[in-house]
Amino acid sequence: MATGIEDTVHPVESAAVMALLPGRPRLLALGEPTHGEDALLEIRNDLFRQLVEVEGYRTIALESDCLMGLVVDDYVTSGTGTLDEVMEHGFSHGWGASAANRELVRWMRAHNERADKEGRPAAERLRFAGFDGPLEITGAASPRQALTALHGYLEQARVDAGLLPCTAETLDRLLGADDRWTEPAAMTDPARSVGRSAEAGELRLLADDLVSLLDEQTPHLLAATSPDDWERACLYGRAATGLLRYHSWMADTSPARMNRLLGVRDRMMAHNLLALADRGPVLVHAQNAHLQREKSTMRMWQGQVEWWSAGALVSARLGEEYAVVATALGTIRHRGVDVPPPDTVEGLLYGLPEERCVVDAAGLAGVLGDTRPASRVSPWFGYASLDPAHLAAIDGLVFVKDVPDRR
Repeated sequence: MATGIEDTVHPVESAAVMALLPGRPRLLALGEPTHGEDALLEIRNDLFRQLVEVEGYRTIALESDCLMGLVVDDYVTSGTGTLDEVMEHGFSHGWGASAANRELVRWMRAHNERADKEGRPAAERLRFAGFDGPLEITGAASPRQALTALHGYLEQARVDAGLLPCTAETLDRLLGADDRWTEPAAMTDPARSVGRSAEAGELRLLADDLVSLLDEQTPHLLAATSPDDWERACLYGRAATGLLRYHSWMADTSPARMNRLLGVRDRMMAHNLLALADRGPVLVHAQNAHLQREKSTMRMWQGQVEWWSAGALVSARLGEEYAVVATALGTIRHRGVDVPPPDTVEGLLYGLPEERCVVDAAGLAGVLGDTRPASRVSPWFGYASLDPAHLAAIDGLVFVKDVPDRR
């Protein structure tokens, strides 16, 4: 069996990844099984560089706030701000502190500066996107930024004022203080959420009307503004309606509450990814569970929850134009994750001489045949082991034997 498994592994290069696929996908998803390990982000950076140089990819999308990501994109495309400012204000979830993320942004800006000096067309510029909603584990942002930006765009584009469903002053009054929306206690106590207040209900209707008007006025808007400005307004619309829907479920008291919150979040992710795919091939990087084709499950304080991930939603729309390469690890010793049992997928791969490799998932499944590996149980909640039942539902696997010990 060892010889057969060895035949399924290849160097960690974009060419090896692309060789596993029937063609160049519009969305190529690279998952990670844990957050916060720069060694994995460095692999991502190397693959993205190769995809840019060889395969024509121009956009990278990370599991970070889609609105904050606009700060990074402005810097990468036009040099707005400084690198320090961008790393502080352009990422959610603390990702701006990562040295590997900083290097990614620095390299993208340098690439675009060279392209500008060489007179390459704007389509050759690299683009950055966050594709997560404006959300954190403890709660969600106020919808103020998205709603006011969408309203402001429609006003500035000289849409007939009589068509606008409200004034900016009405939005401000209904929104109230932002800390009402960002109350951390609302995640575990629905009574602390404003998501089903009368004002929130009215805002949901207004947001829906603003997004509808954005669609109705597309010919005028594309003539009066730039395509980038129109795309950004569409993002504001998705963020506004998604946030208001998320806040509504924050205030819910039914058993479906967490299932719907997780589902709403991944739906926001999926719609952002589909919009990005419309402008060219994208490398997507996020936690494996957000990118898998299978239904996602998680045990939380109130029990087991399940929902369809962004990857499952996108895959249903794009078919073979969506590809997913998961990542699995051998050890993360500074987190207490030691050598995997030899009867798990990670254990079988750990026995190979390669320190890191790209694995042909279908080939590995064929080698294993009817012998299903055991499920690995991680001693640390922050590492999600590879589910052997999902092996047939991924296109490839990056395996890293040992994450550098940071103790």
